[in-house]
Order: sequence, then structure tokens, then C-alpha cells
Amino acid sequence: MRTVPGDAGMTRRDAVRIIGLAPALAAMGLAACDMERAAARLASLSGRSYEPQFFTEPEWRTVRVLADYIIPGDERSGSATDAGSPEFMDLMLADDLTNESAREAVRDGIAWLDAESTRRNSATFVDATDEQRRAILDDIAWPNRAAEGMENGVQFFTRMRDMTASAFFSSEMGWKDLQYMGHTFVPVWNGCPQEALDKLGVSYDLMNTRVAINERQ
Repeated sequence: MRTVPGDAGMTRRDAVRIIGLAPALAAMGLAACDMERAAARLASLSGRSYEPQFFTEPEWRTVRVLADYIIPGDERSGSATDAGSPEFMDLMLADDLTNESAREAVRDGIAWLDAESTRRNSATFVDATDEQRRAILDDIAWPNRAAEGMENGVQFFTRMRDMTASAFFSSEMGWKDLQYMGHTFVPVWNGCPQEALDKLGVSYDLMNTRVAINERQ
């Protein structure tokens, strides 16, 4: 079993992590005032073998498979399960501050995914082939392209994508994947790299024409 990363106590690092988790916490019905408690519960599990508290064993298998389709491993970093994203999601959903409607939405969504896979493939999502799984996900991953009748699946996938990404990019693995440069002294600020500006299609000259001088003071 995987262990959930975390440091004992509420540190600045914990606080930064929770700020980055806002989308996932919102998706699960947790208010901003509950974030410190959520961080403390996550830290308290550091170094322990993790057993699901919210998901049933079949649901747990499905969530872990689905999470790695959302964020697969590559040459830059590991997958969502490598980062402990499913553990974090399970912990948040088990928290008594999470809205019951959010829990039901996740559980109903997993049931929908298995029912849809069984309807198409005579096999649950976990037991389906990679090609069969991808065919279902392709139908629900793009809301604007989804066919009529896929609304429940679209809503579930959107929720799971937000939760998985928030958990991943708040982990140490996710910070490294983003090449986060926090806690680094920068004696001289030379502005945003030109490569990044080109990718966004913006320039400092353009920004200066869009923001009044008194608004930048």
C-alpha cells in the first residue's frame, strides 16, 4: 500500500499546499475555513500504510485506474497514483466536513462509469481493455463534444479531473513537475522568460497598453 506524504503539524508548506487545493476542496463541498483541518488530517497519516476510508474496495480500484488516465506517468514525473492523489481524494471525501451531496456525486459517478462500461463491453471499467476505457473517457472528457445522454458522465469526469489534478500538483511530485521555484532567493528579476510570453501570445508592451499607469501603482 502507498503512504500519504505530509509533515507533522501545520507548516507554511502545508498552507501553500492547501491554497493550491482550493478547486478540489470546492468540488467536495469543503469551505475555505476547513482547509487547515484538512491539512492536519493529511499530515497525521504520514508514514502509515493507507487503507481507504471512503471508497469501497471496488470503487478504490476504479478511482486508481481512472486517476492514472487523467494524469499518467511520463519521462518528467510519475502518475497520479505515484503522487498519492487517490489517497488524498479518499481522505477528503471521508472528512465529516465534506458535503454529503459531494460524496454522493462521486459515488454515483463511479457507478455510472461501471454501468456504462458494462453496457458497452460486458465488463466493468477496471476489467475493460485499455481501448474500451479510452473510448468511454473520450465521450465524457470534452463537455462541448459530449453526446446527448452523457451529461452525468461529463459531470463526474470533470469533478474527478479537478480533484486528481489538485491533489497531484499540490504533492512534492507535482511541485517538481511544475518546476516550482519557491523558497529561492532571486536577487534580480528580469521579467517573464520570452519563451513563456511567446507561448501565451503576450508581451510587456501589450500589457502596458492594456493597464492604466495608475492601476499598476
